[in-house]
Amino acid sequence: MLFILRIAIFSIFVLSGYLLGLKYGFLIWGTIFGVALGVLAFLTEVVFKKISLGTVIGGIFGLSIGLLFANLLLFPLRSIIYEDFGTVSFVLNALLGYGGLLLGLKRGKGLTISGIFRLFRGQGVEENLKILDTSVIIDGRIADVCEAGFLEGVFILPQFILQELQYIADSPDSLKRARGRRGLDILHRIQKMSRITVRIVDEDFPKIKEVDAKLVALARVLDAKVITNDFNLNKVAELQGVSVLNINELANALKPVVLPGETMKVFVIKEGKEYNQGVAYLDDGTMVVVENARKFIGKNVDVTVTSVLQTTAGRMIFSKTKEDYEREEYRAIK
Repeated sequence: MLFILRIAIFSIFVLSGYLLGLKYGFLIWGTIFGVALGVLAFLTEVVFKKISLGTVIGGIFGLSIGLLFANLLLFPLRSIIYEDFGTVSFVLNALLGYGGLLLGLKRGKGLTISGIFRLFRGQGVEENLKILDTSVIIDGRIADVCEAGFLEGVFILPQFILQELQYIADSPDSLKRARGRRGLDILHRIQKMSRITVRIVDEDFPKIKEVDAKLVALARVLDAKVITNDFNLNKVAELQGVSVLNINELANALKPVVLPGETMKVFVIKEGKEYNQGVAYLDDGTMVVVENARKFIGKNVDVTVTSVLQTTAGRMIFSKTKEDYEREEYRAIK
C-alpha cells in the first residue's frame, strides 16, 4: 500500500511538471523538474525517517529565534547604515539563523511529544534518561550500583514492564513468583534513593507485541539509554542505534585482572569436564580450571595461572598447580 502511494505521489509530480512545461513551452524541462521534485520528496521521506520529531521542531524553533534576533539587531542599524544595509542584513541573518538552527537541532534531539507538553507546562526537557528492563530489575544488582553512586538521574519505568513484573509475581510457578516479587522489591528500594527518580510512563506501542521491541521503540522515542543484562536485547538495541548499559559488562569490567604466571590460592570444589581436571571459583564467581587437580577436590591448593579466556558469558581462568608449573618451568630451562 505504501509503495503504491509513493508511485502515485511521484506520478503526480511528474504529471504536474509535464503540464506546466506544456503550458509555458518548456515541455522537457518541465518534465525533468517534476521528476526532480518526485525524487526530492522520496529523499525527504528517507531523511525524516532518521530524524526524530523533536529534532525537526527544535531546528525550526532555533532557526526562527535566530532570525528574530537578527532582525531585532538590524532594526536600529537601519537608520545608520544606508549603502551596505543589504549585505549586513544578509550576513547577520545567515549567521544568527544558522547558529539558531544548530542549537535547536542539538537541544531538540531528545524532545518528544510528551516533552513538548511538559515544556508548555513549564517542566522543561529531561536529558540522559535511562529505561529499566525487566531482567535487570529482577537481577537486583542495579540497586547496588545506584547505592554506590555510579548511576543517578531519571529512571523510566514503562507500564508494560511493570505489568510484566506483576504477571511474573502472580505466576503459579513458585520460582517465577519469587523472581517477580524480588523485582518489585528492588523497584521499591530504588524509589527510596535520593539520587534516583523513578518515573512510570504510559507510552505504549499496541502494534508491537514483544516487550523487548517495545522497550527499544520507547528508547528511540525518548532518546534514552536501556539498562539491561539481556545479551539479545543488548544486540538488538545497538543495531537500532540505542545506547545500552549492560550490567554484565560492568561486572566483567570490574573483575580484577589476572595475568599468566600469577599465583593464587583456590578451593577445588568439583571435577572438570576434561580428564583429571579440578574446578574452583573466585569470590566474584570466575571459574578457575586446574589441570591434574582431581585429587585436590575439597581442599585448598596453590595454583599458577597459565591463560585467561574472555567470553561473552564471562571469564575463565586456566591454571596448573604451583608444583606442576614450577616443575615444567625447570624442565624448560634445563
